Amino acid sequence: MQMTSTTMEDEARRGIGALQSGDFRTARAAFDRVTQSGSASPQAWLLLAQSCDGLDDRPAALTALDRVLAVDPSNPFALLMKGDIYARDGDDRAAVSFYRMGMRRAAELEALPGDLHQRADRAHAFLQQAEDRFRKQLDDVLASRGISAPPRRFAQAMAIAAGQQPVFLQEPTNFYFPELPQIPWYDPAQFPWAAKLEAAVPEMRAEIEAVLAGEQGLEPYVQADEDRASRGHSLLGDARWSAFHLYKQGERVEENASRCPRIMELLDLPPIPRIARRSPMALISILKPGTHIPPHNGMLNTRLICHIPLIVPPGCRLRVGAEIRDVVEGKAMIFDDSFEHEAWNDGDSARAVLLFEIWRPELDEDERTALTAMYEAVTGYGADD
Repeated sequence: MQMTSTTMEDEARRGIGALQSGDFRTARAAFDRVTQSGSASPQAWLLLAQSCDGLDDRPAALTALDRVLAVDPSNPFALLMKGDIYARDGDDRAAVSFYRMGMRRAAELEALPGDLHQRADRAHAFLQQAEDRFRKQLDDVLASRGISAPPRRFAQAMAIAAGQQPVFLQEPTNFYFPELPQIPWYDPAQFPWAAKLEAAVPEMRAEIEAVLAGEQGLEPYVQADEDRASRGHSLLGDARWSAFHLYKQGERVEENASRCPRIMELLDLPPIPRIARRSPMALISILKPGTHIPPHNGMLNTRLICHIPLIVPPGCRLRVGAEIRDVVEGKAMIFDDSFEHEAWNDGDSARAVLLFEIWRPELDEDERTALTAMYEAVTGYGADD
């Protein structure tokens, strides 16, 4: 049926008025005539879908919405409306699919119209309820198979699938080495030397307590480099997070090292890289009470960072990736700092940990040799010899 633009506008106004007054039958008739003209806009099909939905004509409403999405696949109103229809039908899987996509598209808008806002709120509530129903069903299935507490990695996978936990991956700021496993936290039991350092914590702690008594040799952990652009760290030059360097840029800091002979002896045990002007890197990291180290990523994914907590008040935590762990005095923490990580000292006194880097265990000797040469070349590039 051919309609003039004036006639189509008149029919559309008639349909919109009928929709607003709740006269879905009249509205459907008007939008049927508009869409049958052969030149209807996606908006006309959307209004027809609303009219059909108001009459509980599910097939006609879905057909009209499909016409909208064929032209505008990202239309949040159409996506959320399809979610509404499937939700009323009790089809959780279909409803969740359209609701999630609709919510994603709606979030891209600067402001949501009132009706769209209501649909988004309804979608959000449904998604939470659907997740609760699925988790109950999953728990019942697991329990029927004798699994009362899901394994840690399985639980994380389920949290990611439910949108409750983001996916954290290695994101080093300077250098990425491919095909390394995405493991945020390493088990210290993998490293025989870790137990020896843990056993020596009382001796190391005594040395550090003497250092902290005078604070000589401490400097801010994050310092500006005049030759490099600032990353804008919130603790730049801030003594609330300070360092007592034992090895710095590959050189032994003799004045500090001489005050910690037992620690220096123990640092010969781990596989610390030996790279000219770069490594060893070892220090005491001191975080004052009430201080938060904000989320950040390390420079490389070819190393692991080791913490040996020496002085730890209650309230100290470390997050690597998605997992937050309490810092426990004498218990080694080994992690890949190319994952986003952050730390807190919510205690009432300073936290002190021995911090150093080791080669990743997955790197073979040839790779370590090549990396050492590459890092030395990078450090030496443009330097005055």
